Order: sequence, then structure tokens, then C-alpha cells
Amino acid sequence: MLVAIVGRPNVGKSTLFNRLTGSRQAIVDDEPGVTRDRVYGEAEWEGRTIPLVDTGGYVPRSDDPFERAIRDQAEIALGDADVILFVVDVTTGITDIDQEIANVLRTADAPVLVLANKSDNEERDWAASEFYQLGLGDVHPVSATTKRGFDEMMAGLTEVLPDEGEEEDIERTTISLVGKPNVGKSSLVNATLGFDRAIVTETPGTTRDAVSSVVRYEDRELLLVDTAGMRKRSKTEGVEFYAAVRSEQAIKAGDVCILVLDATEELHKQDLNVLSHAHEHKKGMVIAVNKWDLVPKDGDTMTQYTKYLKQYLGQHDHVPIVYVSAVTKQRVYKLLDTALEVAEEREKRISTSNLNDVVQAAIREKHPPTMSSGAFVKIKYATQVREAPPVFVFFANHPEGVRDSYKRYLEGKLREAFGFEGVPLTLAFKEK
Repeated sequence: MLVAIVGRPNVGKSTLFNRLTGSRQAIVDDEPGVTRDRVYGEAEWEGRTIPLVDTGGYVPRSDDPFERAIRDQAEIALGDADVILFVVDVTTGITDIDQEIANVLRTADAPVLVLANKSDNEERDWAASEFYQLGLGDVHPVSATTKRGFDEMMAGLTEVLPDEGEEEDIERTTISLVGKPNVGKSSLVNATLGFDRAIVTETPGTTRDAVSSVVRYEDRELLLVDTAGMRKRSKTEGVEFYAAVRSEQAIKAGDVCILVLDATEELHKQDLNVLSHAHEHKKGMVIAVNKWDLVPKDGDTMTQYTKYLKQYLGQHDHVPIVYVSAVTKQRVYKLLDTALEVAEEREKRISTSNLNDVVQAAIREKHPPTMSSGAFVKIKYATQVREAPPVFVFFANHPEGVRDSYKRYLEGKLREAFGFEGVPLTLAFKEK
């Protein structure tokens, strides 16, 4: 079941979407055409969960490349929808574009509700009756800003929604694709899905919202989140700033973050900053080196490029690297497999006995440091207290005396013994 929100640019679709979902998932700005991709969310109404999709401003027959791509996106959403919410602006009345969209919607199989947005008072409620001329059925005066008229609108929506079937209990893994603008994140999502789910052009920064897609893969559901390219905050203004915020939110929401790099460019400090964001939030991590088809190769190219990356990764050298091409689909599914493997590693739990065997062997090999007072630091035992993300607690007589270098040593030993490839580990030290 899916409800699609459509309409011409700047009528308030994203504000309506945010109100219905109780979030700020779609970017709202006075600039027309801010929402370019489809953005998915859920509304709760009287105990029922209603999936929603917010589309970019629909402009029929436009030759503008962005507007043409937005139109294509909206048409895909219309094809998927069980109910369509057609948003119009009561302050402008019926426009030529409204009429053209109405002509398209009359051919749709799904029921259509016309929402006369910006109906902030009774006078505008009366003005909303003009939209009955579109011939699409009931018109609901609403205000996305104040939620005026929402009860009546939602009652009308639930009347035409299909009956809820029993939901299959499916395990879902959220994978967020992050990185600088124009490295091919949207192209990778599209290559995985087999159709143009996210808008792809050669202009950097095309994806402004974090765009979610659900795909069934190897008996699991994957939620692929294609994020806007992350730039330094000092270089982002207006909508671009909000897009960067959406990217950070997508990192927080994901189980695994795939950092997408451009194989034809040098590694940038901002790439490492993105990886650090994922590490700070304790997310699983994978590096996808995209556009590998454009790199001249000999028998040692991949090994040399991996060596080049590793010298800059530092504490992130445990992150797996996959060389892919969104154009040729080379290793695209290996990338998904690797992300799922990292997700499983993130959920791994080590038994206390096995953990302490490794820890005590590590201590025999390299004793803990002494305190400035000359007292010896003694680590008694360790236990894993959490998974997804993994957290280990080490009990010692002087936990404050365990230096960062020794913590890194112990982390390395845990990785040698138990894997945890691509997974940040938390080592906490407490007094016994």
C-alpha cells in the first residue's frame, strides 16, 4: 500500500508530507523544485500506518533536464500508488499546470483526493470549491502549515485506502550511501534496483533529500538510503545546508554506511571526515570505489589502489573495500553482500570465556602500562555487554591508567581473533 503526494512545484507538498509523517524528512524551502527525488515516510492515523511518498514538483512537457527527471520520478510514484493526494494552491486558483496534471490523473487507476492547500481560514475554504472544476472528485481544504482540515482529509483518505493485509515479518537492514557530491551514489542505487530510482545527472548535488528505496535481496529486505553529497558546513548555504543535515541523519539511521569514492579522483580529507561521522555513530562501514571501469589497469592496479587508501585510513583500516562500477554493474552485488556481512559482524556476540582467553593471551604478550605512581594496572576480565554496536567492558584495578595506545592494542587483538571487519568497537574500562 502506498499513498503518493503530487502537484506542481511550490504548492506545499513537502510541508504536507512533513506534517503527515511528523518529521522534517523532506526539505522545505521557498525555492520551487526543492524536492527532486521521491521521499518515503509513514503517517500514523487511528492506529493505522500509512506509507507515503513525496514527489518533486510535476511539470508536464517541460524540456528542462531537472524538471523532466522530476516528472519521470513522479510518474513512477503514480504507477506505484494505491491512492493519490493531488495538492493545489488555493491562493492561486487553478493554473494551466494544475489542469494538465489533472488530465494525467484522470487516467490513473488509483483514487484521487484533491487537497486545496493554504486554506488557512473560512474564506479560503469557500475558494477551494473552484477545484471541483478539475473533475477529480472530493476537494479537501487543508493547511499544511497549521494542520487545519487534516481530520476531515485523513477520514476521506482512510475511506479509499485498500484493506490492510497481514504483514510478513521480514528482517530489514538499512544501508546508507554517503560521500561527496557526484561520486555516483544515486547511480549505484539505480544499478542495484534496475531502474532510475534516484535522479541522476552530471550536475553535482542533484540529490538534495535523503532518498529511501526498499529492495528484496537474498531473502532479506534492504532499505537503501541515497543521501545528498556531504560538503563542509562552511561551504553550504540554504537548501544545501539542509541536505548535509539529511546526510548526517541518514548515517545515524543506517545499520551500515557505504562511503562512495570516485576512482578517478584523489582521496580527499572530506572523504575521511564522512567515514569519521559513521565511526562516531558506531555504524558498520564499507568503502565503495566507484567508476572503476574508467581506471587504466594492469595486473596490480587494485592492490596498489588499496595500498594507497590504507595509508590514509588510520583507525579505519579494518573497513572492507569493494571496487565497483555503477555503469557496468561490476561488483555491485558483491557490494551488497559485503554490506550485509558487515551488518552481521555488527550483531556478533562473543562468549565471555572466549573473550577472556584472547584478552589474557594479549596481556601475557604485552603487559598493561604502569601508573605514574608505579602501581601496576591489572585487567581482571572482560565481557561483551552489547551488540549492534559491539561494546566490551574491561574490569581493572586502575582503569584510568589504561592508555589509548594499549586500548588500540587490545582492539587489534579482538579483531585478529573475532573479525568485526568494518565494525567500530567500543572498549570501556571500569574499576573492579
